[in-house]
Amino acid sequence: MPPCAHCEHENPLQAKFCLECGARLAQKCGQCGTDLPTGAKFCLECGRPVGSPTTTGQFSSPDVYTPTHLAEKILTSKSALEGERKQVTVLFTDLKGSMELLADRKP
Repeated sequence: MPPCAHCEHENPLQAKFCLECGARLAQKCGQCGTDLPTGAKFCLECGRPVGSPTTTGQFSSPDVYTPTHLAEKILTSKSALEGERKQVTVLFTDLKGSMELLADRKP
């Protein structure tokens, strides 16, 4: 039985609203608005973590904060900005004592 966040009243699992104060018990996804079951850590519709911030803030889209003259410059030189795409593999590693191995080497 999940307790209500507002009044701490114990409610049945199938309840969507608190039986004591009427507050909504089900969580909603911040991205897509789907009702989530109690205890969900991720949205069952879009996969976004529950409680993660939404992108509806001040800078939700580059159109909001990009000056018009700069946007026009970027769009007119789009072909110059586009390049060749290549698939790469990147390996990051951290070896214990690696700095001591490199200490006597030239840059």
